[in-house]
Amino acid sequence: MSELAPIITLQNAGICYRPLRSLFTKNKKEIWALRNLNLTFYEGEKLGILGRNGCGKSTLMRVLAGIYELDEGRITFHKKNLHVELLSLGVGFESNLTGRENAVLNGMLMGKSRQYMLERLDSIHEFSGLGDFFDYPVYTYSSGMNVRLGFSVAMETDPDILLVDEVLGVGDKIFHEKSSRALKEKFTGNRTVVLISHQPANLKSLCTRAVWLERGAILAQGDPGEVSKFYEENIHAYTK
Repeated sequence: MSELAPIITLQNAGICYRPLRSLFTKNKKEIWALRNLNLTFYEGEKLGILGRNGCGKSTLMRVLAGIYELDEGRITFHKKNLHVELLSLGVGFESNLTGRENAVLNGMLMGKSRQYMLERLDSIHEFSGLGDFFDYPVYTYSSGMNVRLGFSVAMETDPDILLVDEVLGVGDKIFHEKSSRALKEKFTGNRTVVLISHQPANLKSLCTRAVWLERGAILAQGDPGEVSKFYEENIHAYTK
C-alpha cells in the first residue's frame, strides 16, 4: 500500500456506548465498540472489513461517514472536501420527505448542486424501481425500499469514498442483480470502496486488502485470501 496515498487515518480510535443510568442499568459497564484502533485507508483501494455481528464493523463505518464522533483518539482526513457515502439501512434520509426530495437533499449534502441532482432524478427513479413510491414519504418505505433509494442516489453522486454495508444484499432478485453489477463497476474503478461483511468470499472476490475486526480491534490485515483463511481457521475461538 506504500504506493497509494492515505485518504483517512484513524489513530487510537475509540467509540464507547454508555448505558443510561437507571434503577435497572446503574451497574452496567461501558461497552467499547472500538478501542485503540489504528487503521489507514488509501485512495483508490478496495478494503474489506471482515467480522462477526457486533464486532464493531457498522460503528467503524459510521465514524468514517461522520455520523459518530470518536470518544478517544483521532481521525484525519487527508483530502479537503472529502465526500463519503454510507450505503446502509435507514441511514441519511428524512422520513417525512419523499424519495424524490430525499434524493436531491442527499446529493446536495454530498456536495452536488441542486441542478445536478434534478438532472439525474429520472435515472435515480428508474434504477431504484420504486415506481409511484418515489413520490411518497420515506416513512412509508420498507427497509428494502430504503436500500433501493440509497443505492440509486449513491450511484449518481459518485462519492470519493463509498462505504458499503452488506445489508445491500436484501431485496428482490432483479434489483439485487442490477445493484451487484453497478457495485462491481465501482470496485473496478478508481474510487475508494470499503465493504463490510462476515462472508470471506465477498472479500476475496472484490477487495484488494482485508481487515479482520473483532471486539473493536484488528486481529489481522493484509491480502484478502490470507486474512479470510486466518479468519475461517480461528473464528470459532471467539464464538464460545
